[in-house]
Amino acid sequence: MERDIKIKVRVYGQEHVLETYDGEYRNLMALLYDRVYIDDFGECKGVGRCGTCHVYVLKAPASLVFHDGVEHTTLSRLDNTNDTSHLACQIMIDKNLDGLEVEVAEERGYGY
Repeated sequence: MERDIKIKVRVYGQEHVLETYDGEYRNLMALLYDRVYIDDFGECKGVGRCGTCHVYVLKAPASLVFHDGVEHTTLSRLDNTNDTSHLACQIMIDKNLDGLEVEVAEERGYGY
């Protein structure tokens, strides 16, 4: 399969360009967990409750739709959120993600 989805990710000041395709990963958290080593990332394995996959969306394609689920509740329990905050586990991988740019929050807390 052709890797036609490119996502730019900044982690601790280091930039990565990750390429994937629709169906290779369920969500952005799984892609980051597999391709970039980040301490204590995705601790609840995508349930959306821990907040350890907190990212800031720097650039989003216009067609991108964010999944809301429990995200709002979890983010409300974290200290370092802003209007661009999302949980990587709630950003589903599909062709609409091409061109996404995110930064992993350096301080990710537990939103339990």
